[in-house]
Amino acid sequence: MLPFDFDYFKPTTLKEAVHLYQYLDQGGKQPQFFSGGTELITLGRIDLSYTEAVIDIKDIPECKVMQIGGDHLLLGSTLTLTQIEEANLFPLLTKTASEVADHTARGKISLGGNICAQIFYREAVLPFLLADSQVLIVGPEGKKMVPINEIFHEQLQLKKGEFLVQLATETRFISAPFVSIKRRQQWDTGYPLITIAALKSGQEMRVAISGLCPFPFRSKELEAALNNRDLPVVARIDESLAKLPKPILDDVEGSAPYRLFVLRNLLSDVLAALDTTGS
Repeated sequence: MLPFDFDYFKPTTLKEAVHLYQYLDQGGKQPQFFSGGTELITLGRIDLSYTEAVIDIKDIPECKVMQIGGDHLLLGSTLTLTQIEEANLFPLLTKTASEVADHTARGKISLGGNICAQIFYREAVLPFLLADSQVLIVGPEGKKMVPINEIFHEQLQLKKGEFLVQLATETRFISAPFVSIKRRQQWDTGYPLITIAALKSGQEMRVAISGLCPFPFRSKELEAALNNRDLPVVARIDESLAKLPKPILDDVEGSAPYRLFVLRNLLSDVLAALDTTGS
């Protein structure tokens, strides 16, 4: 039970959703777009989230799309992680998303909800960062398609009144060799410690990481070091670790030194899996 009441709206078009937000915002309702509700419920119970109006975008057709058109895979932001897992159109995303939370929660967590969440992990964004995906955003200024690596900096940089509609990924990336590994502090249960996703494009490995910092990230500098085949494996990993963003998380789930220890081993696993894989 949430400690506050809110009005509920369920638009059926993008235009209606945008106009609703503007109207409610002008009325001081602090509206929120909503597609699964897990974060609002979780954070609202501990006074970290508040709204007087929820705009549920699940019935908007563009937000529910899941199809391959031409040379792109289109995924709507309100698809649940379970729907994505069952369809398995993007195997790296399937593997990464299938280990988010538990089975029951994945049936409610939406793709857009995970990517735009306030929590540290947001693992579902990792495959899209690796695949140079495009994101379709809608807001008061209309629709825009933007490369995800230009608009995702620690979080998706949405302007007031904007929301994520779709993600478009070139099919050449969804069939690329990949690895996705999640490490938890307590075997297969408990909160994740670090998730690493990697794919191989041509002869180059791409790597994105969640749980190391207070945000998921892909680092071109880390990738350059990891792909430097003039160095031995240990030196490549050392150089990669020197290119990490800051800060490194240090909390009850794991100290900063322990997280770096785990990451070192994960990078070794990525090299073992992909460095000898053909393009």
